[in-house]
Amino acid sequence: MTDDNQESADQTTPTNDEPINDLLHDQTVVSGLYETYFLDYASYVILERAVPAIEDGLKPVQRRILHALKEMDDGRFNKVANVIGQTMQYHPHGDASINEAMVNIGQRNLVFDIQGNWGDILTGDGAAAPRYIEVRLSKFGADVVFNNDTTEWQLSYDGRKREPVTLPVKFPLLLAMGVEGIAVGLSTKILPHNFNELIDASIQLLKDKPVTLYPDFQTGGLIDVSNYNDGHRGGKVRVRARIEELDKKTLVIRDIPFGTTTTSVKDSIIKANDDGKIKIKKVEDLTSKDVEIVVHLTPGVSPDVTIDALYAFTDCEVSISPNACVIIKDKPHFVSVSEILRYNTDQTVALLKQELEIRRGELMEKQLYASLEKIFIENRIYRKIEECETFEAVLETIDKGLKPHKKLFYREITQDDLIRLTEIRIKRISKYDGFKADELVKRLEQELAEVEDNLANLTRYAIAYFKDLQKKYGKGRDRRTEIRAFNTIAANVVAAANQKLYVDREGGFIGYGLKKDEFVSDCSDIDDVIVFRRDGKCLVTKIQEKTFVGKDIIYVSVFKKNDERRVYNLIYQDAKSGISMAKRFPVTAVTRDREYDLTMGNPKSKILYFSANDNGEAEIVTVNLTAQSTAKLKQFDFDFATISIKNRSAQGNILTKYNVRKITQKTAGSSTLGGVDIWYDDHLGRLNRDERGRLLGNFDAKDTILVVYKTGEYELTSFDITNRYEPNDVAVLQKFDPETVISALYYEAGLKLYYVKRFKIETTSIDKKFSFIGETKGSKLFAVSADATPRIELQYMVKERGPVEKMVLEPAGFIDVRGWKALGSKLPYAKVKEAKLLAPKAGPVATVNVLKESSIIDPEPEAETVADDGGQLGLF
Repeated sequence: MTDDNQESADQTTPTNDEPINDLLHDQTVVSGLYETYFLDYASYVILERAVPAIEDGLKPVQRRILHALKEMDDGRFNKVANVIGQTMQYHPHGDASINEAMVNIGQRNLVFDIQGNWGDILTGDGAAAPRYIEVRLSKFGADVVFNNDTTEWQLSYDGRKREPVTLPVKFPLLLAMGVEGIAVGLSTKILPHNFNELIDASIQLLKDKPVTLYPDFQTGGLIDVSNYNDGHRGGKVRVRARIEELDKKTLVIRDIPFGTTTTSVKDSIIKANDDGKIKIKKVEDLTSKDVEIVVHLTPGVSPDVTIDALYAFTDCEVSISPNACVIIKDKPHFVSVSEILRYNTDQTVALLKQELEIRRGELMEKQLYASLEKIFIENRIYRKIEECETFEAVLETIDKGLKPHKKLFYREITQDDLIRLTEIRIKRISKYDGFKADELVKRLEQELAEVEDNLANLTRYAIAYFKDLQKKYGKGRDRRTEIRAFNTIAANVVAAANQKLYVDREGGFIGYGLKKDEFVSDCSDIDDVIVFRRDGKCLVTKIQEKTFVGKDIIYVSVFKKNDERRVYNLIYQDAKSGISMAKRFPVTAVTRDREYDLTMGNPKSKILYFSANDNGEAEIVTVNLTAQSTAKLKQFDFDFATISIKNRSAQGNILTKYNVRKITQKTAGSSTLGGVDIWYDDHLGRLNRDERGRLLGNFDAKDTILVVYKTGEYELTSFDITNRYEPNDVAVLQKFDPETVISALYYEAGLKLYYVKRFKIETTSIDKKFSFIGETKGSKLFAVSADATPRIELQYMVKERGPVEKMVLEPAGFIDVRGWKALGSKLPYAKVKEAKLLAPKAGPVATVNVLKESSIIDPEPEAETVADDGGQLGLF
């Protein structure tokens, strides 16, 4: 090897530890650089792109758009493309991100006035190209966002322009518009809130009163805020579409959840139908100005169950997790909505104070100069400067002339003040009016006194400021999203039966793929199945195409969790003692795929008799003993009603010590559970058995529920807990009693008259609405009661433009019970302004003659109808 080759080898081949140490050092340096650069990048994304500042609630791109638009503002609309170009002087990113941010702000309909196609948040349609759409600052935006005197400025990224560090926003803009952003290592999601509610909350804070804020969305819908947690990280809200039952075959979606579009909702419905979770014929999106998605149901499908299924399996219900992260003093902080509101309210007060102080300074300067000018002219100081030969002498002469008055001024007179006096024109001096000057000084003093008073009472001034904002800009900004408590929908209860359950009893298989075996029932592919075997074992398992659950199956069914009314009657023989035991038990909650022994646990025990009863029925069975039995009676009857219902692990009661040959059912039994207690939760609009809300009563199989609606209709329904009742539409809801009398006050639009009527419900049709105020458009129900002795306080006018009078109407005292189609008794009034239901009258009903001028209208032919229970009132 040559010397040159040797040198080359020495350079590439490590011969000692130094090159290795150098390599390790280089790796450490690179690793350190990566860590530093990554943190720098993360900080940049957090501070400069994704997370808003708490001071104005804006991300940098939004702030720069507003600043650029203010610089361009001349009252006319600007092409968005031009605004994007202006913004790029301040924002070091592409035009696409600026356009997207501008469209997002414009769709909030708050700080921008927009013109052209800006897209549609309902349908998800995008905005037109920037060259086609126009924008300008709204009056609200110009009022609350900008003030050059109170803005802190910084240089733009290239040093050529100045831009605001934050804008002096005098309103909780962050909470009004909401924000969403994803940074490196964290994200933010603040939901939008209602404009007027934010102002009311700020006023409450200034009055040292507690406040509670909940989100409000442009898309409307319903929201459950029970877990909102003041917008803190870890909270959650559930948002639902507003779904109406147009008729028994048609549902209409009127509002959609925040974050969805009509297209995504429609697609999710189609997917749920394709997956077999719901059953519909078709879905149509007829949305134009307002949301209208029409869902056509297949025949025989319950609208109530379908509504629940839409919430369970489609985008008609979504969960949103807020995560209020904002920049405070150049650092991200996780805060609550109340803390943001408190900060913004305090900042508004501070900015108002700053503006007042600036205004006070301006007024004091104006007052000072007006006084200087008055002294300069009225004391003819300008005459004394005519003989001065130098400008310095002029200033000295003026200063000497002002000297006797200097103690009246709030500050020392400067050379600039003197120079300003020399600039007064001769024309102004010649036309000087001392009276007008005094009036000006007086006005300045009054305005200054007002400013001083506002500074001394800053809280009062801030409250007045917020009220003025609400008066000027709050019209038409009512809450769109209704706050409502939601029930928890069990998916397996509302899922459509999209599969069929089969069983191979001897082989021990169940599933929806065993189409050649015994059919059990329709089911859903998310159901659980309960299985009982001859060996005394029971288990619950998930429905599958085919699954082995053990041989010799005696019973299989879809499992309903926590169903206490389904009772199993069982007789088994213990293998060890030979004794036959009888027991009754429900199966409410179990561990899936775990086997439970229903006998004493001895091997080879077996079930002799089994029945499943949906309402706790207790039948009578005939027991036949074997011929070899030594018992005197080899055949006897046993009534399951004689034993109590216990849990599944109970051993049961002794039936016989002798061997049993067979057991057969003698007579079907009746329920031993009695009726079921049903409650109505008027917040959810749902029935339940969990003792939530108002107890409607104890219901047997033939009982029904009477619902009287504010539209002037009534309906009989079953007491199935899947039924839905819109709380805002219901006037009376109670257990149906045919003897209940309904009293109603209504306006008949066809005759333009007011009527009072009393009637019983005589129809028996279920799930069919009947109108008891007529079908004429414009007819209106004022009050309705199912109490035996209702009282209605009326405010009425006898003549169209006469005085408003009052009276208490007691229908039970003078109006007979007629058919539900009868018009009733006419009220002799030109107009009923208000009807108020009072507490029902106690004791016997007195006959009164307050309606002696009214006439009884002959009833029309009567048809079947339905009636009310006592004690409920409805008023609208």
